[in-house]
Amino acid sequence: MEIKKYKKEAEYSYTLGAFPTLELVEAMPERVVEVLVHSSFPEKELVEQKCGSIHVRQDNKLIEKLSDKENVYVVGIFEKYTCELKKDTRHIVLVNPSNMGNLGTIIRTACGFGYYDLAIIEPAADIFNPKTVRASMGSLFRIRHELFGSFDEYMSKYKDRALYPFMLDGSCSLAEAPKPENDYFSLIFGNEATGLPKEFSGYGCPVRIEQTEFVDSLNLTIAAGIGMYEFSRS
Repeated sequence: MEIKKYKKEAEYSYTLGAFPTLELVEAMPERVVEVLVHSSFPEKELVEQKCGSIHVRQDNKLIEKLSDKENVYVVGIFEKYTCELKKDTRHIVLVNPSNMGNLGTIIRTACGFGYYDLAIIEPAADIFNPKTVRASMGSLFRIRHELFGSFDEYMSKYKDRALYPFMLDGSCSLAEAPKPENDYFSLIFGNEATGLPKEFSGYGCPVRIEQTEFVDSLNLTIAAGIGMYEFSRS
């Protein structure tokens, strides 16, 4: 396989950095094509030990070609894959997320709070873009994700769930929102710039996060983190 600069239509992607690469190796070794190590990386033997039978080779030129940053010394090449969400557990639903860094950060936060199923409503940022993968710090490989052309498509596949759209004008504050008795629920978040469309106020229990009048809205990653933390306590 000839490895080139990342393109969305490619059948492979890659991790940038030792930590996300080792997360890939531990979580999905069957998807790893090979691991590249820079000659100046002092812990090559550790990487080789963690990789086991996975091919590891030194290739400074290719690492520099694939990375936009100077401090990348390990790269993991992996095959892209598809998933299906578990039906009987809690979901995070992102409607048209557009920023790859935000998407990766939300994935990492979700993994940290025990949300392992992520639905993404397209159009959306590329979940396999190396920027997304790096922002997730390898947490991408610990979760299941599934892409949908519309929210209706998601709803038709994962029916009868408790829905909690997060909206500025949500009818119920986060503190007062009735928490589900089981994990059969979905937390729904909108686009960074526009939030959720108005029609989402008709789904489930629309939730608002109380804030002062001095900001118009919270950053998507912050709002998602607050919502996930609050519902993980229920």
